[in-house]
Amino acid sequence: MEALKRPLKKAPLKEKYDSFNQIDGEHPLQEEVEDFCVLYDVRLRPHGKVVYFNFNLAKEMGLISQDHPHKLNKRLEKKLLESFGLVIINEYDLAHRPDAVKKFQKKDKKFMATRYLQLQHPSRKGETSGDGRSIWNGHFESDGVTWDISSCGTGATRLSPATALSNKFFKTGDPSISYGCGQADLLDGVGTALMSEIFHSNGLKTERTLCLIEYSKGSSINVRAGKNLLRPGHFFRYLKQGRHDCLRQIVDYHIDRQISNGEWQLLKGFQRRYDYFLKDMTRTFATISAVFEAEYVFCWLDWDGDNILMDGGIIDYGSVRQFGLYHHEYRYDDIERMSTTLTEQKHKAKYIVKTFAQLVHFLKTKEKKNLNEFSDHPCLGEFDKVFKRVKQDIILKKMGFNESHRSYIFQYQKKLLEDFLQTHFYFESYKSDEGLIKMEDGVTHNAIFCMRDLLRCYPSLLEESPLKFNDFLNLFTSHYAMDEDLKKTAYKAKQAKEWQVYYREIVGKVVQKFNLCPKDLYREMAESARKYNKYARITGDSVVRVAKEFIRYKSKIGDVNETVSLMEQFIENQSFEKTFSLRSVKKGPDHEKFLDKIYKIVINHREGL
Repeated sequence: MEALKRPLKKAPLKEKYDSFNQIDGEHPLQEEVEDFCVLYDVRLRPHGKVVYFNFNLAKEMGLISQDHPHKLNKRLEKKLLESFGLVIINEYDLAHRPDAVKKFQKKDKKFMATRYLQLQHPSRKGETSGDGRSIWNGHFESDGVTWDISSCGTGATRLSPATALSNKFFKTGDPSISYGCGQADLLDGVGTALMSEIFHSNGLKTERTLCLIEYSKGSSINVRAGKNLLRPGHFFRYLKQGRHDCLRQIVDYHIDRQISNGEWQLLKGFQRRYDYFLKDMTRTFATISAVFEAEYVFCWLDWDGDNILMDGGIIDYGSVRQFGLYHHEYRYDDIERMSTTLTEQKHKAKYIVKTFAQLVHFLKTKEKKNLNEFSDHPCLGEFDKVFKRVKQDIILKKMGFNESHRSYIFQYQKKLLEDFLQTHFYFESYKSDEGLIKMEDGVTHNAIFCMRDLLRCYPSLLEESPLKFNDFLNLFTSHYAMDEDLKKTAYKAKQAKEWQVYYREIVGKVVQKFNLCPKDLYREMAESARKYNKYARITGDSVVRVAKEFIRYKSKIGDVNETVSLMEQFIENQSFEKTFSLRSVKKGPDHEKFLDKIYKIVINHREGL
């Protein structure tokens, strides 16, 4: 009888995925900001197959339930294809295929390709530029937070450089024009998904890949999401054109969006709002340029504010790289122009901040002064202070110091820290005698010392005497070094000695200040340094090769869920908080062997570009 009283166990409810219905092309920017976009009708693109879905991001956004298994099912895949497997009906279609257009089953609402400043275009005022092969799928609201969603590879828009340069519209998929064909590449999509999630797990701001849909001949639609996908280029376009009302509309929208998303506090009065806006832009771009330089992240910052988000998030991973060494003379060759270098990104970020100072003055006064009149603006001095502090903090963190130690060093050991960083930079920036080298996608001058290796290894040597010259260099000499590069000179020997002296003096000051047992501090620093100076860290050279292997392996095993699981494991093990171990690999057909191959690729290219 007792058994009869037990409640029957309910079967789990099947998730309907109705939340995706909110992503329908509609976005407040279409109404709140004048001339912000070009609107396109869209239709479903047939024969797509979902090959990646970011379950962690989807749960964070509220698109799926927190207890949803990390597995695609037929209902979810169908909903993803219906929501994101889209192609625009563009100007070429309307002009050359009117009969076919009439038969297309269009979505109810139009989708926007946004306008922003872009240096690839002949117009320096953003009259023709913007999303050339992307649309914004709309926005999604959950738990008081609004997310933007966009898709790359959805068709050729009128805002691509190809259309601006040739003064004609292109058919989507036209093989005669690469950048203007309107389609995206699956290899780029997988590489972006891996790199952006690794960056996110390590605290770098970035747009994130939500979904990848594969089509024939390696083309794809790559869906991205972020809490705010606005770029400085969206704002600078109105500034360059002198359109005060439109500029005010987009700045007010951005401020309100940051407040509603909980990123900023509530501000009263337009003067205070715009002052806070400039202050935030100063902090943001000083911080991210310092992070990029300290972490060797190349993302081609430039004057147009195109390749970065307003919150400093990384976007457009086509040219983004993470270097293994301080390859500070690498330039990406974009056919018509060469990119900025790693160190020049700071100056471009500062230029962007100066432009924001001009922008805010224009907002307040309706007077558009020459940009040069803002060369001494107080925000630029603040930029330098923030940049210096952030970069120094990152290096101290890599040395293994905790937050309390770093705060003490900043406040009381400034001179000692400056002396150490000067000799640290000597080795970091040391270049090979080989000179400038032409590469497939640009030019570079090889660095030869891996500072991560030095900072990872040295805390474990603190109980020993300082190393002799050759032993010291052997700790962190890369494969790029030539015999001539390592030749002992009086100055180089002096720098090797001083690096160790200053390092040990800083450690000694911390021991004395906090009354620590030296061995305990050494162990703490060694553990932290191993975390932040990962030996097998992915680089731009390795991510392309790793992405190719994932695509091959997906085709081999024919199971998208297994592939997604392996991508998740690889991303997790590139986090500072994790150490790559094959023991953590889920068992399956050749999975261990595959991830071992991936791991070796990362190691083989750990010092590259």
